[in-house]
Amino acid sequence: MKRRTFTLGGAAAATALLLAACGEGRTGETGGGEDAGTGFDAGATIGVSLPWLGTQNWAEAQAMFKEQLEAAGFTPLIQAADNKVPQQQQQIEAMIQQGAKAIVVGPIDGTQLGSALAAAKDAGVRVLGYDRLIENTDAVDGVVQFGSIRTGELQGQSLLDGLAERKGDGPYNIELFGGGPADPNAPNFFEGAMSVLQPKIDDGTLVVVSGQTDFQQCATQDWDNGKAQARMDSLLAANYSDTPIHGVLSPNDGIARAIITSCKSAGQDIPVVDGLDAETESIKSIWAGEQYSTVHKPTKDLVAKTVEIISAFQKGEEAPAADETEDNGVIEVPIYALDPIVVTKENAQEVFADDPDRLALLEG
Repeated sequence: MKRRTFTLGGAAAATALLLAACGEGRTGETGGGEDAGTGFDAGATIGVSLPWLGTQNWAEAQAMFKEQLEAAGFTPLIQAADNKVPQQQQQIEAMIQQGAKAIVVGPIDGTQLGSALAAAKDAGVRVLGYDRLIENTDAVDGVVQFGSIRTGELQGQSLLDGLAERKGDGPYNIELFGGGPADPNAPNFFEGAMSVLQPKIDDGTLVVVSGQTDFQQCATQDWDNGKAQARMDSLLAANYSDTPIHGVLSPNDGIARAIITSCKSAGQDIPVVDGLDAETESIKSIWAGEQYSTVHKPTKDLVAKTVEIISAFQKGEEAPAADETEDNGVIEVPIYALDPIVVTKENAQEVFADDPDRLALLEG
């Protein structure tokens, strides 16, 4: 996928792209929606379609969307689809029928929502992707997410930093894990990480003992922790019976904990393992000195940016300028890219200073 980052000089162009995307086809011919720029009722129903609630970040999103949409005067209609694409399609269609004026979509599979979102566009409903790109459709007004390539870069660098800090001089034996292949962020996370790690693999500082360095080899179907642990068990049995493993690239916190469990079961010293999402159990693990790091993507900030854009739509105002665009296969989608934060034991108290729930996990 092509990505283009805008400088300050390109902000006007980004805004123009966003307005063009928002304006196309928003005539409301089939569903009573408004023309672009006319806004809608301040108390309007806003749909939020989440992929599932099985990880902490999505459960937080559910609660925070309800809180922030209500605070902004909207009526939230929030549903989760249990990681089932047909269920998410049906939920989006039902939100249109229930009069939603905007729908926020955290896609299970960003390539399979075309018909449901086309119906939203025909009805004059604004559509924002949340956390993940929506692909192969022109019926999307923008995507709000933390920079996915940047996230991967931070994960890769954190792995290198942890190896130097905890494992002495290299070379280091490592393995690589990726996220769910249906999630468009997952290959971007992996690409970003490999941009940092590949030069160190090439010069011999890092040794991928299994030889598995391609995303498809390393991907974890459905982001399933059990599948990740089973793969780690197999990697250790096949390659590390008399060899230490020093580090593992992990795409999120749940998989990081599964990797650590596998290594403990195999009698290995805990390798340097990074993660993503700043989940409660991983923060405890980092504080206890096991998991090395996580990348924090504050859900509150992501939800707040999404609600800010919806409020601009409601008022008929120009939306904020996008940070960049990404080719989704049909159009250049405006991307609102927030910057994530690496969390280690060393900086955890500082990062979570304004997050009392997470700060309370740092004890002892």
